[in-house]
Amino acid sequence: MYKLDLPVDYKEAAAIERRRLMEEQRKSRIFNSKCRTIGVDLQAIEQQVRDKKEQEDYERKRSEAFAADAVRNDKISQMLEKRQEQDVRALNQALNDFRSLHQQPDGRREFDLYDPDYLKKDKPGRVSDDDPRCGISSIQKFEGEDLNNKARTKFQQEQLREWSTQQANEKDQARRNQDEADRLYQLKMRELDQRGMELEKAEDDCKRAINMATTDYNNALARERNERERLKKQQEFDDNMTEIANHIFGDTLTENPAVAQSAFGPHRVIPDRWKGMSPQQLEAIRKEQEKQRLEKQRRDQEDELREIEHARQANANARAGMLLEREMDRKHKDINREMADENRRLGLEQESHKQYLEKEVYTNPPTASYFMQFNTSTR
Repeated sequence: MYKLDLPVDYKEAAAIERRRLMEEQRKSRIFNSKCRTIGVDLQAIEQQVRDKKEQEDYERKRSEAFAADAVRNDKISQMLEKRQEQDVRALNQALNDFRSLHQQPDGRREFDLYDPDYLKKDKPGRVSDDDPRCGISSIQKFEGEDLNNKARTKFQQEQLREWSTQQANEKDQARRNQDEADRLYQLKMRELDQRGMELEKAEDDCKRAINMATTDYNNALARERNERERLKKQQEFDDNMTEIANHIFGDTLTENPAVAQSAFGPHRVIPDRWKGMSPQQLEAIRKEQEKQRLEKQRRDQEDELREIEHARQANANARAGMLLEREMDRKHKDINREMADENRRLGLEQESHKQYLEKEVYTNPPTASYFMQFNTSTR
């Protein structure tokens, strides 16, 4: 329930497997009545102490991981709160500016009802005998007459026109603000897409360089193998020709000077049969020496060319490995960032699952299968 989504630790896995095997061996000793003895299992106690220390180390590392995660979450929360406060402050400032510019008390339709200067602005009770404000008793105005109807209607139409124009301007301004926000969002998304394409292109170039280096190395190995096969075939052909020449110029078809050799040693000859070395033999010796010299020179040149090719391949592989290592480092950073986000999400899911287990699942009484699990281990 508190497990973190961490990469597999092979040392920890090996330690867990070792403890499991020791537990099985201990069970075989304790549950076997013939082998069980009365006393203290010192080896098991030492193993328990080691297990406890490992568990404490694991708990400490887990606590440190949770603490680091909590610190990071607190910093993120502080940043979000500060940003929210700035947004609220800016919104309130904009609201106050709008009110101070467009929502003055004298611009309201009902302002004449609670105008503090109403009495100062009001006209006197009677201006002249034909004052339209005079009542029936003055015999200046009769019931049902409305002498200022046209002027009042015109003023109301102009006021309504101003309000409509103001509302249209505000709506246009809001639409322009929304269009500007959409444009900035599209630019940001386009920039992220461009960055992703550049990273993908860099990865493709790195893979292409690695494949080209591998292809060059394989081609060099193929050429070297073909050259060895050619030399082997040439050597076999030379051996066959030598064998054919030996048969042609052997004792069967030619007069072999070897008959002049004495039976007392290869360095002695029979005088009456010895005719000396022939010019052909001397020429053959000189040709063989020249052939050996050329063969040695050819082998030296091939070794030098092979060393040069190996050095070039090693340099190409080193450059390709360096590029691959850099690309792998960038990928590891991206994977670590994604892993951190995934761990935060899993932490929230585990917390909700824990609350669900504590409030919904672990509410039933234990059954008989619960008590059957006891006395099945050595602990």
